Amino acid sequence: MDLSRISGHKVIVVACAAGLLASCMHKKYETPIAKNTQQPDKVLFDQATKDIEKGRYETARISLQTLMNTYESSEYLAKAKLAVADSWYREGGANGMAQAEAEYKDFQLFYPNMEESAEAQNRICEIHYKEMDKSDRDITQTRRAEEECRQLLIQYPNSKFAPQATQRLREVQESLAEHEYVVGNYYWKHEMNPAAANRLNGLADQYPLYSKAGEALYEAGDAYSKMGPRYRKQAGEMYDRVVQEYPLSARAKDAKKRLQEMELPVPQPDPAALNREKFEAANYHKPGIMSRSMEWVKGAPDVSHAAKEGAPTMHDMARTIPVSVPASTNADAGSTSGAGSGTTEVSARQVSSSDTTLDRAQDVRSSGAATHAGSTNASAGTSAAAASQPLPTNRDKELKKYREQQLKKQEKLAKKNKKKQPENQNQQNGQPAQVTPASSANAGASAAAASGPNTVPPQQ
Repeated sequence: MDLSRISGHKVIVVACAAGLLASCMHKKYETPIAKNTQQPDKVLFDQATKDIEKGRYETARISLQTLMNTYESSEYLAKAKLAVADSWYREGGANGMAQAEAEYKDFQLFYPNMEESAEAQNRICEIHYKEMDKSDRDITQTRRAEEECRQLLIQYPNSKFAPQATQRLREVQESLAEHEYVVGNYYWKHEMNPAAANRLNGLADQYPLYSKAGEALYEAGDAYSKMGPRYRKQAGEMYDRVVQEYPLSARAKDAKKRLQEMELPVPQPDPAALNREKFEAANYHKPGIMSRSMEWVKGAPDVSHAAKEGAPTMHDMARTIPVSVPASTNADAGSTSGAGSGTTEVSARQVSSSDTTLDRAQDVRSSGAATHAGSTNASAGTSAAAASQPLPTNRDKELKKYREQQLKKQEKLAKKNKKKQPENQNQQNGQPAQVTPASSANAGASAAAASGPNTVPPQQ
C-alpha cells in the first residue's frame, strides 16, 4: 500500500472540512425570533379573512380592529379597513348595508388614490341597487343607485368596475323611466292631455335608451292631437321621432299612419337606431320562472328589458312646463319664451335707480290675461282659428261631463217647475189676472236699492 497516497487523501479531506467550517462562520445574520414564524399583523388579517368566509363577521371585525389599533404602520392597514366594510356588506340587512356604506365612504376618505377606492364606490352602488323597489313604488333607493353609479363613472372612468357600473346605470334608469311612464300613461288614459304630453315627452328626452320610449312618444303625440289643432306641430314631431328613432317599436306603424293622415312627410329610420334596436332584440334574455319569483319576493323591479349598449344619461331630469300653461311676457328679451321649454330655474338681478326697464316695459295687467306663446308667434304655423280656441286643461273630460250634468239638471228643474205652476189659477178663483208692469217692478227695486239697507221700502 502506498502510504504517501493515503496521506494525500487525508490532507484533501481535512482542507475541505476547514473550508466548510470557515464558510459557516461567515453566514448572514438572522433574527432568531422571526425564524420560521409570521408577522403578527398578517396573522390577524388572515384569521379575520377566514372568519369572514365562514360567516363569523363579529369575530372578524374584532380581529381587524385590533390590527388597526395595534399596528398603525402595518401594510395591511388599508386592507383591514376595507375588510371591515366587506364584513358588514356580507352580513346584509338594513343595518349591515348602512354600516357598510359608511365604512366604504370612510375608506374613500382616507385612501382616495388607491385602486380599492373604485371597488368601494362600486359596492356602494350595489348596496342601493339591491335595495331598489318596484317602479310603481318608492324610488328613493333607485335614485340613490343612479347617483352612486354615476359617481363611479365620473371619478374612476378607467377602473375595471366601470363597465359593470355602466350596465347597472342602464338598469337603474330603466326602472326610473318605467316609473315616469306609469304616471304619464295614467294621465294619457284618463285624457289629462297636457300633463300626459309633458310627462311622456320629457321621459323620452331624459331616457332615450328606455325600452318603451317609442310607446311614450306615440302617446305624447296622441295627447297633443287631442289638445286641438294648435298643437298639430308638436304631435307631428312626436310621431316623426317614433318612426325615425324607434323603427322597431310596437307603435312605429301606428305613427306612420298618423303622419299620413296628417299629410306630413314620413321620415326614414335612422340606421344607427335601427342597428341598436336589432342588437337589443338579439341579446334579450327572457327571465325564467325562478328569477321572476325572486323578484316578486324581494319586490325588485323588472330590468330585463334594459339596454345592453349605449351611453346612459349622466344628468338629472329637468322638469318642463306643459305647453298649455300661458307663457309670461319677457320684457327684457322683447319676446315670449317657447311653451314647454321652461324650467323651474329662476334668475334675478339687482335693478339700479337709473334703470328704466320697468318704466319702458308693457304692463301685463293692462292687457288682460296672458296669451299663449303659440298664439302670438306667427312662426308657430298655427291658424287664427286654432289660436282663438281656449287652452286645454287636464280636466277637459271632467269639465265636459260636469257641464252636461248641469244642463240636464236645469232642464229637469224647468220641466218640474212648469208642471207645478197652475195653468190658470186666477180663473179658478174667478178673478182677473193682475199683471205687474216690468217697468214698475224695476222702478220699485231701484228705489229700494237706492234708499239703503236701513230704509224700509214703501208697501203697496
